[in-house]
Amino acid sequence: MSQANDILQQAQARAAAQGLPYAGAVTPAEAWQLAQTLPGAVIVDVRTHAEWQWVGVVPNAELIEWKSYPGMAANPNFLTQLKTKVDPEQVVMFLCRSGARSHDAALLAAQHGYTAAMNILEGFEGDKDAAAHRGTVNGWKVAGLPWQQG
Repeated sequence: MSQANDILQQAQARAAAQGLPYAGAVTPAEAWQLAQTLPGAVIVDVRTHAEWQWVGVVPNAELIEWKSYPGMAANPNFLTQLKTKVDPEQVVMFLCRSGARSHDAALLAAQHGYTAAMNILEGFEGDKDAAAHRGTVNGWKVAGLPWQQG
């Protein structure tokens, strides 16, 4: 549990340093470690159904769209769906493609009583490389963490 506590402290320090309005920011490796070792910790993947199917998913992650493909309209039921799957007292780590939608999801969750809402930095596919391709610089897949084709 000590390693989990260290990760949580680092996540909180990152959030404080960046002025984030939620509990923390974790790297993909830290998120996976917490999901495996911290009882009740959950990853919520907020990408679209299309991304889950075509790009892949993290095993055992909860899947709740933040926006829907192809129009990328906001999911008006996001918070309701979150509340049915994750207790506000649980450590909840949000994942998207690059860390932007997951930041927004962590913010909304924190505003609605999720005391341990966190963003997974870099996202599933990470930042773009020099050729504007994702999946080569950083992110969940580049870190070699478990994922499967949806």
